[in-house]
Amino acid sequence: MRMRRKPWARPELESCDFFVTKPSEHKGKWKESFKKVQPLYLELGCGKGTFIAVHAAENKNINYIAIDIKDEVLVLAKRNIENAVDEKGRKVDNVKLMAQEIGLIEEMLNEEDEIEKIYINFCNPWPKEKHKKRRLTHTRQLNKYKTFLKKNGEIWFKTDDDELFEESLEYFKECKFNIKYITYDLHKSDFEGNVVTEHEEMFTAQGIKTKFLIATL
Repeated sequence: MRMRRKPWARPELESCDFFVTKPSEHKGKWKESFKKVQPLYLELGCGKGTFIAVHAAENKNINYIAIDIKDEVLVLAKRNIENAVDEKGRKVDNVKLMAQEIGLIEEMLNEEDEIEKIYINFCNPWPKEKHKKRRLTHTRQLNKYKTFLKKNGEIWFKTDDDELFEESLEYFKECKFNIKYITYDLHKSDFEGNVVTEHEEMFTAQGIKTKFLIATL
């Protein structure tokens, strides 16, 4: 379903202290852009921000970069993050939110940024053969992530799509990642600490299993 344009979204985002209008200007300097220098995690395709909001609120000693492309969803992420952190009696100082084409992620991050963990949750599966290079887990993208993912850093990947999951396993292996953890039914696994996204909740209600892995560099 296509989201209706919200002309008020960009002005609200630009008035937000933790929204970054020009991500490329921080390339190589993301650690210094936060109030405190501490471990740096990245969510690719944050959507409405339910996932990153929980993490940011619960983990004040971790800094987070959250990326999506549409102002209309980012403004909802901004509100969700603010609400979650406010409930903890804090102001948002450990999140940077921004609009960025993930296919051009190398324009905003490099080896100096040392990302320790990347979250990829329910990304577009791009099932047609001619479109598979657009997948966020494709080898083309994984090789880009390797330039700024810290040694022994992790990628946490969740999806409802069986084909995407199986083919992503091959992508990770091709790019010399190790699979540290894997389950084909996350909600019935022994994994602890899962934060449910809005897509995950919807798919689970339909009886669709969530596939999940942790890959290490």
